[in-house]
Amino acid sequence: MEDIRSLDLREMQQLAERMEEKPFRGKQLFQWVHGHQVFSWDEMSNLSVKFREKLAEEFVLNPLHIEKKQLSKKKDTAKYLFKLPDGNYIESVWMKYHHGNSVCISSQVGCRMGCTFCASTLSGLARNLSAGEMLSQIYEIQRETGERVSNVIVMGMGEPLDNYDNLIRFVKLLSDQDGIRISQRNITVSTCGLVDGIRKLMKEKLQITLAISLHAPNDDIRQQTMPVARRYSMDELLLACRDYFQETKRRITFEYSMIRGVNDSAEQAVELAGRCSGQNCHINLIPIYEFR
Repeated sequence: MEDIRSLDLREMQQLAERMEEKPFRGKQLFQWVHGHQVFSWDEMSNLSVKFREKLAEEFVLNPLHIEKKQLSKKKDTAKYLFKLPDGNYIESVWMKYHHGNSVCISSQVGCRMGCTFCASTLSGLARNLSAGEMLSQIYEIQRETGERVSNVIVMGMGEPLDNYDNLIRFVKLLSDQDGIRISQRNITVSTCGLVDGIRKLMKEKLQITLAISLHAPNDDIRQQTMPVARRYSMDELLLACRDYFQETKRRITFEYSMIRGVNDSAEQAVELAGRCSGQNCHINLIPIYEFR
């Protein structure tokens, strides 16, 4: 069955007409699905029983469920394991801050980028997530916690720009004024450095924050841990980042996982600062832990 949360307003209006309903019923449907984030067709009280029955026959409303939850001792961080209808699993993380709640979501089941320090890539890429499956991680966490999510980071399992079309649809649905209404400025998309994807993304004129998984001050070290670095040099990547800022006026974030004895020396810190000089950016240093 198709995932209705992946549909935008125009598609829901077309769906309503196909099911012999007025187009405005499509907008009402959109508001129930994305504005109220309902989990049952029966909650859509201003839609006819006949329309709801047709929808239930053709679409799934919630394409995942919580299989497991781990809550931190301080109860300000929780990791969720979600099970998908096809038996695959993905993870999301909820983080509570004084300024609001953030959720880090997955964009793919697995990953094919092959970064040596990342557990998500161990089994390769199984499939892309739909826009609805990405949204559902947020909707499900909001329902489970009873608290609104104000910031979203696409930095979980998968490479977002390797699932480009679904990512763009997700961002637009997430920020839609008839939906959950999360500002694009509160959405961060992380990439390992797919330069072609970055250049494509800048043309979308979105106001999201772009985060680059840099993790090295030069090509030699970056190529040891990130296969994508053999395809795109740091010069190409940093030029794309400069162009992205010029096009969008949105500051870049460089993510830098510190791997003991590989990229964490004082000399490498100086080299990194030199490579990023002139960029409108900030650098996020991340302690890295062994995974099994």
